Amino acid sequence: MNYKNITVAGSGVLGSQIAFQTAYHGFNVSVYDINDEAIERAKERITKLKPRYQEDLGASEQELEAAYNRLSFYSELSQAVADADLVIEAVPEVVDIKIDFYNKLGQAAPEKTVFATNTSTLLPSQFADATGRPEKFLALHFANEIWKNNTAEVMMHPGTDKAVFDDLLEFAKAIGMVALPLYKEQPGYILNSLLVPFLEAGQMLLMKEVADPETIDKTWMIATGAPKGPFAILDIVGITTAYNIANAKGEAGVPQFKELANLLKTEYIDKGKLGVATGEGFYKYPNPSYEQPGFLK
Repeated sequence: MNYKNITVAGSGVLGSQIAFQTAYHGFNVSVYDINDEAIERAKERITKLKPRYQEDLGASEQELEAAYNRLSFYSELSQAVADADLVIEAVPEVVDIKIDFYNKLGQAAPEKTVFATNTSTLLPSQFADATGRPEKFLALHFANEIWKNNTAEVMMHPGTDKAVFDDLLEFAKAIGMVALPLYKEQPGYILNSLLVPFLEAGQMLLMKEVADPETIDKTWMIATGAPKGPFAILDIVGITTAYNIANAKGEAGVPQFKELANLLKTEYIDKGKLGVATGEGFYKYPNPSYEQPGFLK
């Protein structure tokens, strides 16, 4: 793996984290976004990551300063990718936006550049042709707060060159990730393929009035030793996300999901209970009952 210069395209929540994590591990990182305002927001986001790295990783001021100095920022794509060995794309999860971006990127980037998409809901094969280099294209998916939740799911599509796949696994390790190889395309990768059905099963028990959220979580935590149950996880993910998934399945003609979407909207979202972010969801924060000493009794 000869990657030295990395470009992160898209500087939202995850894009900013990917850029800083990569710079923290010694790579030169170009951050690209569509205009100067977006770039200013990226600088703010990245600056706010520094205390988290101190707290969670014991990083020193010097290390964080050095990491920040390895970042450069661009609103001009051709400049951002001029010498890129790898471009990690973290632009919005909209098919047309991504296809348009890859058409431009394919023309702007040097021949050597490998492209990796950080999409969590779409498949790399949907964009492989647009890249103009399908053999050098694959998916690299991170969990939020990547410095702590350091999974990197590396997923090939049928046209990905095996050597490129192996290089990206090495790169993921080099930036402090646990590299997780996926040999075939799978919507939701490994994590969401396991997590989403689990969270939906919990919500169905609630919707059918089988039990309340606390009892469902308690059952799961005691029986498996897990630190959280489905409703504690949903509060972290955000109830709006759960609603969007349920609503999409309801619209696609699955009646129980229509009912679930309605429940989430009327009982939680409309009442401002969106989860941890608003201080209340299925639990109240900052001290949810599932963290109290007597909860598992």
